[in-house]
Amino acid sequence: MTTYPASPRTDLGRPAIFLMALACGVIVANLYYAQTLIDVIGPEIGMSAGMAGLITTLTQLGYGLGLFLIVPIADLFENRRIVLASIGVTVIGCLAVAASQGPLSFLVASIVTGVGATGAQVLVPLASHLAAPERQGRVVGTVMSGLLFGIMLARPVANFLAGSLGWRWIFILSAIAMVLIGGAIWLLCPQRLPRGDMRYGEALASTFSQLQQHRVVRMRAFYQAMMFAAFNLFWTAAPLALIREFNLGHAEIGAFALAGAGGALVAPVAGWLADRRLTRPTSLVGLAGLSIGFLLADWTVAAGSLIGFTVMAVLIDAAVQLSQITGQKLIFSIDPDARGRINAAYMTVMFVVGALGSVIGSATYEAGGWSASALAGAVIGGTATLCFLLFDRGASASC
Repeated sequence: MTTYPASPRTDLGRPAIFLMALACGVIVANLYYAQTLIDVIGPEIGMSAGMAGLITTLTQLGYGLGLFLIVPIADLFENRRIVLASIGVTVIGCLAVAASQGPLSFLVASIVTGVGATGAQVLVPLASHLAAPERQGRVVGTVMSGLLFGIMLARPVANFLAGSLGWRWIFILSAIAMVLIGGAIWLLCPQRLPRGDMRYGEALASTFSQLQQHRVVRMRAFYQAMMFAAFNLFWTAAPLALIREFNLGHAEIGAFALAGAGGALVAPVAGWLADRRLTRPTSLVGLAGLSIGFLLADWTVAAGSLIGFTVMAVLIDAAVQLSQITGQKLIFSIDPDARGRINAAYMTVMFVVGALGSVIGSATYEAGGWSASALAGAVIGGTATLCFLLFDRGASASC
């Protein structure tokens, strides 16, 4: 393994920060384009209704593999090259999806796209490395807001483009956007050369040992896994409520999702608070705010208030961001030489557990309507809040 000298810290300028946020959003959006178009894509490529569910599952599986196999090498190799390589993989995956003529080729391309999309999770710790210490929280918050916007906007954008150009053009245009983003990163994003003093196998083996070594990583991974599960629950059940309770169509649901994405705007604020050593109260507000948001969302739906429901969507998304940004501020402050592995362990726990939220959302809605889903979301948030109050014991103290 080649040993690199540690890169000197260089504070990021606004153009580079904006570029990294935009890149995260454009990259991660590829995970979600197909989810809203299963009923359109499946028949065209000869995929049965039962098999169509694999579109979402395998894309997410590819992302999970990438979290474990790719993100840890940010501690070994020059980070910008890793991001550019992952963008290249994603471009190949998107073009392969667009060219798919059958189920097998589409699903393989979906896995490749998911693996490549993990480049976004190399950019986040890279931003933390390159930011000045007093601005680290705000920079991470801004970059993460771009990632959340990508998640939230992917579905409405996919619906719009599929209706006007056809679903294949979504992935062609995404590939073009990724090439442009890659060129901009090559020109504007600073390099970061880690020490690189371990082998790849050793880096993988030590990834989950970060959970064992650092209590704050365990605690923050648990909190955010619960928050992400509630987030997925909401965005699985809320469209059902909009259709059945408010009689909205797909276009109106897309507008609701666009409005809900406004919660991402709180991410830089969360980073600003974390930079002022207010991680603990900010975390508590986020965790408790999630439960309150679900309870109020239940009340607004029962009252027939679409405006109130939209406001609660913003509140729930904002609560998730408060917890996410303060958590990453804390875990990135532990060991600068292990940020890639720490982020890989943190994100993998968050992703695997959080993915259950979609299952819970659909199951609870079918069992008891929106009230059952809202109660489940409030319980998830309440459990995380209770654990924070009882067991945190300084794991979220100011850094």
